[in-house]
Amino acid sequence: MQNIDYEYLYTVIGNLAAVPIRLFRGGEQVFYHAVVSLPEDPIKPYKKDILAIGSHIGYYVTPDFFYYGIVRSGEVTIAIGPSMQVKSDDQTLKELAFRCDVAQEDIPDFLAGMKSILPLPLDSILQILCAMNYVMNGEKLGLKDLRIYETEQEELKDESEELRAEQQFEEEFEDEGQLHNTLASEQTIMNFVRKGDTAALKEWLKSVPAIRPGTLARDAIRQLKNTFIVTATLVSRSAIRGGMDVNDALTLSDAYIQKCELLSSIERITNLQYRMIFDYTERVEKLRMGKAPSKFVLDVTNYVRRHLSENMSTEEIAKALFLSRSRLSVKFREETGETLTDFILREKTEEAKRLLRYTDKPAAAIASFLGFSSQSHFSRVFKKYAGCLPHDYRKRYDRP
Repeated sequence: MQNIDYEYLYTVIGNLAAVPIRLFRGGEQVFYHAVVSLPEDPIKPYKKDILAIGSHIGYYVTPDFFYYGIVRSGEVTIAIGPSMQVKSDDQTLKELAFRCDVAQEDIPDFLAGMKSILPLPLDSILQILCAMNYVMNGEKLGLKDLRIYETEQEELKDESEELRAEQQFEEEFEDEGQLHNTLASEQTIMNFVRKGDTAALKEWLKSVPAIRPGTLARDAIRQLKNTFIVTATLVSRSAIRGGMDVNDALTLSDAYIQKCELLSSIERITNLQYRMIFDYTERVEKLRMGKAPSKFVLDVTNYVRRHLSENMSTEEIAKALFLSRSRLSVKFREETGETLTDFILREKTEEAKRLLRYTDKPAAAIASFLGFSSQSHFSRVFKKYAGCLPHDYRKRYDRP
């Protein structure tokens, strides 16, 4: 189609969907429109992968469940997003700001802008892509024709160990369907999630019995998706019983279900279910200290993990939990055997390890993101809890 006023078209669509939209020509961005104010474009960490999509129309999902749509016509490429099915928490948005190199003083504006992007049903964004593709390429495509791209969460795992567990999982269930069916196996899995016992879950998968699900739909893919929804419901409730924040657990469940609905192959749905179960189990494992942590300990660990990018103080945590500072410190040490300060710095060190390994951000940026007063302070803390300096840790994984 000729003589298309792309900027007019994208402005109207951007205003209608209230989602940022960009125009690229030959790989160079020449137009941007958004009804929300953002100091940095949130597409930045994923731009390379999104522009690498070669089909006329595609869909990209980030590890944090933000989604972008792309339509290509010759040298013209448009990218719309991010949108999301459910609102993201502050910690997730702060990490996105960190990955986008948002200046410290602009982070509040970035968070406010991201929060003002209204969650949209996935089908709405997909229909917009189909309409834009028709205008640009004259193709009458439907939702079933869209190809989905994603940043696989396995990239954030220890590939050798996790891949072995994944292969075992897929071999056991390739012909038998999904995890969910027999009461005994269901209760075993939910127990692992509730206790945050990833080691036991991996061991169990090595000798898991064959399981055949009950019939939930005549179509095989629909059957798989329905079973996925049941599993998501069960594991989210088990995670809540294990101490995970209710809102966090249910929001994550919604995001996984919406992502599952976009998939159209048995392998990818099975793979996503595997990752979901391990994701919940690992999150609970990080929250629990000891085999039977009290509500008080779970409240503290939940708070700390949701505020890792802040310079947390004992006073702030005590105020949030309606305790005195002295009572908080004494009670935490009595129940866990370590000081609250040690716990906070150890958790920050673990988060720093993840960022050093899976991003190319400099140590100074990571130190600032995690609320350290200086890079030297960060280095001292990291060496104390990790046993080496940040630079040496990154070198282990061939990061620059």
